[in-house]
Amino acid sequence: MNLISCEKLEKSMVELQFSIDAETFKNAVNAAFKREGKKYNVPGFRRGKAPRHMIEKLYGAEVFHYDAVNDLFPAEYEAAVKAAGIEVVGAPEPEVVSMNETDGATLKVKVAVKPEVTLGDYAGLSVTKKVHTVKDSAVDAELARMQDRNGRLLTREGAAENGDTVDIDFEGFVDGVAFEGGKAEHYSLVLGSNSFIPGFEDQVVGHAAGEEFDVNVTFPEQYQAEELAGKAAVFKIKLHEVKYKELPELDDDFAKDVSEYDTLDELKASIRKGMEDNADRSADQQVENDLIEQVVNGMQAEIPQAMYDSRVDELVRDFEYRMSQQGLKMDMYLQYMGMTMEQLRGQFAEQAEKQVKMRLAMEAIVAKENITVSDEEFDAEVKRIADAYKMEEDKVRSIVDADAVKQDLAVNKAIDFVKEKANVTTEQVDDSTDNENA
Repeated sequence: MNLISCEKLEKSMVELQFSIDAETFKNAVNAAFKREGKKYNVPGFRRGKAPRHMIEKLYGAEVFHYDAVNDLFPAEYEAAVKAAGIEVVGAPEPEVVSMNETDGATLKVKVAVKPEVTLGDYAGLSVTKKVHTVKDSAVDAELARMQDRNGRLLTREGAAENGDTVDIDFEGFVDGVAFEGGKAEHYSLVLGSNSFIPGFEDQVVGHAAGEEFDVNVTFPEQYQAEELAGKAAVFKIKLHEVKYKELPELDDDFAKDVSEYDTLDELKASIRKGMEDNADRSADQQVENDLIEQVVNGMQAEIPQAMYDSRVDELVRDFEYRMSQQGLKMDMYLQYMGMTMEQLRGQFAEQAEKQVKMRLAMEAIVAKENITVSDEEFDAEVKRIADAYKMEEDKVRSIVDADAVKQDLAVNKAIDFVKEKANVTTEQVDDSTDNENA
């Protein structure tokens, strides 16, 4: 490979031009003929037995040239990138300038590269840490949730009330015809949960176990099943059972049953402490986000679309993996949600843009501040990964890309650098005051 030129284009694109010597190209053409020649039919010859010059006469002199270029391209392109000293961030767009066995081949390739970043201010930034006050009502609400989780379901003898759980059979009809997806048996429904279309649950209230009755509703105009949108429907209901929840008393015995504490006051104090810690962590995270946003807003870079697309690809793959962990395939999910892959990718676009910009900004700080990662820090990260996934450390080392891990650690240290150099003031926020002003 001989690098002829590396020309910078707009929007962090470059154009590489490089050549492949005649001997290398000629050998690749011969190899392509030996592999591909058997596919061509030539009158007067058995398949796979025609000489090369006859195939080229019938199908064109360059019939094996493009196969040769395709075979050579990956290694030759990689060598050209290395010789040019560029960091590519997108798929190459190759173009054959010339190719023959006398002179070899010359190729031109356009490709997106990592952009040059000009940083604005990133040290001495000012930010306010807003810590939300944990109010008594919030503690009481969490205690009520714990009380609800520990309640017992008992059979109600009389009519169903809001909050009760009913066991029902139902079948829906529009214009007297049953519709798909409108039937179920022994369905467990919490009345008042608004799980069903408006009006359905309200009409179950007041009925007792053993009763059969109709529920009359109208589907919303924006209903997901278009054939039902805005239509009046009748559901035939059979009510099998009604249960209500009996809540435990909020006292010291409750605290002993649901926690490690002996008294209700100790349990409340623990809930408050947990909420305060969460509020502080949330405030710290918001400080970090605000600082990163300031750094990103102050930087200048021509970021190629390929970087955003690549990050969207990664987010989609991660989402698909999480769906598979729940036993759901991507095509099934898209069908269920009524969206296309392009629409799904669009949902990740903003997140991808923020992450790409943040990464570029922090990597620029890493370079400017000469931030490095020690062997001890790398070892500690390997141990953390090993502990998290219950793997041997040697196994982790054999799997991970050490340079990528170190780069991630350096980016985290750059974020810490920005936070350490920032001017942070703390403000206690009373949520009730915010609500009044809103």
